[in-house]
Amino acid sequence: MNDARSVNVRADLWPTFAGRCACSLLEVDAWIRSEIKAISPLLERLMRLIEASHCITGEELAVELALREALNNAVVHGNRLDAHKLVHVRCRCKVGEGISLIVSDQGQGFDPRTVPDPLTVENLEADHGRGIHIMKLVMDEVSFEQRGAEVHMCKRLARKVA
Repeated sequence: MNDARSVNVRADLWPTFAGRCACSLLEVDAWIRSEIKAISPLLERLMRLIEASHCITGEELAVELALREALNNAVVHGNRLDAHKLVHVRCRCKVGEGISLIVSDQGQGFDPRTVPDPLTVENLEADHGRGIHIMKLVMDEVSFEQRGAEVHMCKRLARKVA
């Protein structure tokens, strides 16, 4: 059975979705303008789709946290709140396997090796600088591509030992 559905909704240019769902696979492409107010509506809609797909049952909160951090970094640091620049999210879920997410911005990028460690004594009281660390803690894989303008994240479904 191949139950493929396409989604293409445009609401005031944000969020813009294009996606399809086929039985055990969900693929979504979404775009938002680089505005703080665009993050939560996109995140809430994506999480509803992800939860309904059952591809990461029990890991939804971890994925939501990492995705929020990645979106915030793309909007604030990558595109510097320039509403003319877009943030692109690509999501691929497969039941029984997990999820992969790619968040891209149109900024200049950065060198992730130069990000200060938020766990060092001098950074413990800083009011920012924990997003990448949080993403790495809650996801199974996190990497930066396109000179840092793109973050790739993966969360696999935990295998139960019998």
